[in-house]
Amino acid sequence: MRWWLFRRRYHDPEIAPDEIFLDSANAPEFDRSRFEGRIEQPLSQGSFVLVGLVLGGLFLILLSQSWRLQILQGSEFAAESARNGLIKTTLFAERGIITDRNGEPLVTNVSTSDGFVERQYKTPGFSSVLGYVSYPKKDSSGNYYDTELKGLAGIELSQNDTLAGTNGTMLIEKDAVGKIVSQGVVIPPKNGTSLVLSIDARAQIAMYDAISELADRIPFTGGSGILMDAETGEIYALVSYPEYDSNVLSSGGPSSVIARYATDTRHPYLNRPVQGLYTPGSVVKPIEAAAALTEGTIDPNYIVNDKVGYITVPNPYNPSAPNKFVDWRIHGVEDLRKAIAFSSDIYFYIVGGGYQGKEGLGIDRLAKWYATFGFTSPTGIELEGERSGFIPTPAWKEKTFGEKWNIGDTYHTAIGQYSMQITPLEEARAIAAIANGGRLPTPSLLKGGSDKGIVLPVTQSALQVVREGMRQGVTEGTSVGLNSLSFTTLAGKTGTAQLGYHNEFYNSWAVGFFPYTNPKYVYVILMDRGPAHNAIGGVYATYQFLNALHKSAPEYFE
Repeated sequence: MRWWLFRRRYHDPEIAPDEIFLDSANAPEFDRSRFEGRIEQPLSQGSFVLVGLVLGGLFLILLSQSWRLQILQGSEFAAESARNGLIKTTLFAERGIITDRNGEPLVTNVSTSDGFVERQYKTPGFSSVLGYVSYPKKDSSGNYYDTELKGLAGIELSQNDTLAGTNGTMLIEKDAVGKIVSQGVVIPPKNGTSLVLSIDARAQIAMYDAISELADRIPFTGGSGILMDAETGEIYALVSYPEYDSNVLSSGGPSSVIARYATDTRHPYLNRPVQGLYTPGSVVKPIEAAAALTEGTIDPNYIVNDKVGYITVPNPYNPSAPNKFVDWRIHGVEDLRKAIAFSSDIYFYIVGGGYQGKEGLGIDRLAKWYATFGFTSPTGIELEGERSGFIPTPAWKEKTFGEKWNIGDTYHTAIGQYSMQITPLEEARAIAAIANGGRLPTPSLLKGGSDKGIVLPVTQSALQVVREGMRQGVTEGTSVGLNSLSFTTLAGKTGTAQLGYHNEFYNSWAVGFFPYTNPKYVYVILMDRGPAHNAIGGVYATYQFLNALHKSAPEYFE
């Protein structure tokens, strides 16, 4: 307890230095020898003002510099900054070239200053097959916002995945003044795969020239043509006239030419062999004959004696005025072969609809056989937008017009008239089946053809009779204009389909195959919507085509 009291009473005799300064705070002067007095002097007001002015000036300098950099010269420095860095550019892949079956270039590539290649198309005569492309697109600053080169029609469209490559990427390093410092390929482009078509440029040109010359001279609205391998379905020529220019549509100009395409009443955008639907007329008679022989409805020696050029059937609405179904001429005595050769309407009225106790196929079986020979289904060719034919039936007429089917409708359908429509390619495939012994091939625009095909339920004896009738059509019948072609033997059939309210127009068909004894090639030429008074049509164009083909490619006739 005493220790505690002792501890509280103890004082250190030493004076701390800070106590000296505190005690001398009121000393009037500073005593240097004793270290007493004030050592702090207050700053003057002028010092604060000076510091404030300096700081304010510095702030104003920074503010003005920021204004210059951000506002006055902001866009300039931003552009300079953008140039001073890495830029990603597209390396355009080269699209695959397209050649004909013999290696003749049909579509090639030409490099441009913009780094991609333009397509160059062989013209005229090939655009309906080849189609066209759209090129990469730039904005107003010259930068690409669309880097895809893609097919829009024809083989360019249907085979786009094969032809199109994959674009690559390059990184370019630039300094602030836009000078390239370095560059390197990050992803190399992968070029597209080239295609070899089944088309023979020589055949294509020969057929195009024959069709275009006749169409412009008569005139016809247009024309279409096909040369096809009867066995494999390979297409050697596929012509549509008139046509557009693939180079014009791909490049986007001249705009006046493209505008003319859009208003042309001859429809250059229509690929007639594949997309055009036409009244076939008598070119369906070989199919009908094969069907009737297979069904047993007639035999090859069935005779019709045409003495007046028409048949009559009772008119239930006016018994005193029977309905008359006329032929294009008086044929006299005909069997089936001669009826095919001379295209007798009366004979095929009876085969299709029956007459005076003679049973015909009837519309149901007729429609079934037309469909069996491929007139109502796509052929499978490698082109977009293919259309299929149409066969009128009682159910269709009832639904469309609210009327009952009558025998006259069957007669007209039996000769390829009324509302019947087919494409030229469907006709080519049907004729191929007659030529090759009953197999419906799949048409192809790629070299090598297709091993696909449909075996038809038709007898070989029926097909042989039909082939004989078509051969007779060339030697003495409606295709006799082709008989003077001494370098080959052909079998042919013609068709004349009347059009217009007063039958003032017509379609002129010429179809067939060659050589006759060992059929290899099928031809179809259709001259579309010519004046009714004209007698020159499909046979003439076929003659001109085959003559030209013999000169440019004689191996077709060896």
